[in-house]
Amino acid sequence: MMRKSDFRFSTPLRVRWSEADPQGIVFNGHYLNYVDVGVTEYYRALRAAAGVQPGDGLDGSEFFAAKTVLEYKAPAMFDDLLDVHMRVAYFGNSSMRFVAAIYRGDELLLTGEVVYVHADQSTRRPTPIPESFKRTVNSFECVAPEQAAPAVQG
Repeated sequence: MMRKSDFRFSTPLRVRWSEADPQGIVFNGHYLNYVDVGVTEYYRALRAAAGVQPGDGLDGSEFFAAKTVLEYKAPAMFDDLLDVHMRVAYFGNSSMRFVAAIYRGDELLLTGEVVYVHADQSTRRPTPIPESFKRTVNSFECVAPEQAAPAVQG
């Protein structure tokens, strides 16, 4: 069960004419763009809260999308003002999972998740997520992300 109170971060988004069909209903493919806007704005808010400038802390590495899942609850319509709620819900060794919820007022329209893999920019091979990044996210979130059990060496 997803609750608005589980999200510290949200960003408003107005449905544009080009995103709706002739009946005024948002085409399903646009919701992934809405979630992507949410992720971008989440990073902007995270950096501002931590006092970090773009490019600091993750030089030479990047997060790449590996999986997306969207579950549609109700349609958005042309000119609706939506709230895109985002949070990091899980950290693995080299992956993290965002969860998303899109609301129109108090009506839940969509839930979703996006899994990102942290990787070296030149090789695109997975690399561990820096602990400093995890600490920054943990201090930003109102619900702490789940953590994968540490790998056993041996």
